Amino acid sequence: MEDRITEEQLRQIYRETIDALYRYTSHRCGAERELAEDVTQETWLRAVRDWRRNGAPSSPLAWLLTTARNLILNHLRRRPTISIDSMSPAEVLAAVEDNRVTDSTEIAAVVTQALLRLPEAEAQLLEQFHYDRLKMSQLAEAYGVSERAVEGRLRRARERLRRELEITLKMERGLA
Repeated sequence: MEDRITEEQLRQIYRETIDALYRYTSHRCGAERELAEDVTQETWLRAVRDWRRNGAPSSPLAWLLTTARNLILNHLRRRPTISIDSMSPAEVLAAVEDNRVTDSTEIAAVVTQALLRLPEAEAQLLEQFHYDRLKMSQLAEAYGVSERAVEGRLRRARERLRRELEITLKMERGLA
């Protein structure tokens, strides 16, 4: 952490991170554009307050994404139960695989709730592959492992996501 942050440094960090932050929130908020905008704005308001007091973190984007993730989770906890009685975990996973999560507010909310309960590394890998559309080769390079290792990690992360979706859907149907 630096001691003080200048207005110009804040503006520079904003310019460098706003697109990635909004993309992150909009993927997780589904068709709720207003919610994505609110979360993005609230995240930046908190950053400005915190960074003026404590200085900018060494990785501002990571700080912003973590804060946005927590704000979305808090919002989802307060939200009334979502009714998707006709959907199975397999159908929701198919929406993830086909990059259709953001087509439905309900599916986006269920997937986001499940992703937020996964270990951060697994959730991040799934998000990078399915939401950000990174290729196996890009993920392998970013993680410093082979493409085969990435495939294995993705397979395990998808299985954990499937279990979390089953739990989420049962809770929402009052079966848990």
